[in-house]
Amino acid sequence: MGEALRNKRLLHLILIATVVVIIASCSDKLDMEEATHALLVGFDLDKENEFILYSTSPVFSKNVEKKTRELRVKPQTNRQSRGKQDSYTDGVFQGRSIQVLLVSKRILQQENWFQLTDVWFRDPKNPLTPRIIAFDGPLSEIIYLNPKDQPMMPLLLREMVETKNARSETVKTTLQGLHQQLREKGVTPIISEVRMKDKQIAMTGTTLLDHKGKFADSLNMQETTLLRILKKNTKKSVNLTIPISGEMKIGPFHTDKLSLNADEIKVKIKTSFLKDKFQFDIHITMRVGLSELLFPYDVRSQGKELENKITEQVQMQFENLIKKIQTDKIDPIGLGLYAQAHEYSHFKKVEDQWGETLANADIHVSVKTIIGAMGSVK
Repeated sequence: MGEALRNKRLLHLILIATVVVIIASCSDKLDMEEATHALLVGFDLDKENEFILYSTSPVFSKNVEKKTRELRVKPQTNRQSRGKQDSYTDGVFQGRSIQVLLVSKRILQQENWFQLTDVWFRDPKNPLTPRIIAFDGPLSEIIYLNPKDQPMMPLLLREMVETKNARSETVKTTLQGLHQQLREKGVTPIISEVRMKDKQIAMTGTTLLDHKGKFADSLNMQETTLLRILKKNTKKSVNLTIPISGEMKIGPFHTDKLSLNADEIKVKIKTSFLKDKFQFDIHITMRVGLSELLFPYDVRSQGKELENKITEQVQMQFENLIKKIQTDKIDPIGLGLYAQAHEYSHFKKVEDQWGETLANADIHVSVKTIIGAMGSVK
């Protein structure tokens, strides 16, 4: 009898708990018609250096021709912007559906800009997966563009990141990923970059940030591919186009160029500390297939000579990229992680000045390319 009573009480408790959960979930319910679902949020500064926040939201109405709505407010903080945006809409601003965080170069040039994202990390309802994209220019140029022959802006930008990341021509950095990179002392952050070219949106490569998240430099798509090779983070094969020494440009066409697909890429990085300096020896081997040859060349009989010329040009491009990184005093490759793993005692002394330390390090690159395919044309 006592056991039956206990079971009855347990059943009552379960029923009460279920009702409480249902009521709580219903109280938090918000109909789609009563919400403004932002898919994109943008940070910018105006000419007076005042903070501007943009948002792009879809419009769910058959009677409206334009399918998105763009808002521009001047809040003091990111969180305050929600109330300001609500005053311009017939719904409640929701940040749960944000796909893209678009950040202007002017914002990135401010040392403490990342603090603007604090609200997303404190409120568990906010997603930490928006793609972070840098825009070289005022955001008004891109926010109000709305090309009729393309998807709505947030989805277009997200898909550009996804496809170019799959080809190793940019990176897919989320809000959470950027936060992690900023906390790691052995590497500096990288985010996607877009620009306006001939009134069209173009993914141009990546933006490099320093240890505090401040803008340091930009890389084009080929430089980004080289960087991802150094990071051992390429997706399958990669595409490169290089000039070949001894060949000439004829007329308006770049007939001194050769395009190739590189796969079976192997990167070995040896770390040491000698003469009060860090030293990194980077050895890269790759199998290449010719995908385009814009000058006459007998590849079958002079394949070794062409192989050497390809190696020379690819190595030069790696060296130029490393010089740029050292000049900027940043470490997007993550060589600091190797220093931390293999020379921890020396790294610990300089971890707070790792950018300056890497700028004085000796970094040597050696490349070996092997022509594995010439294409079906002789």
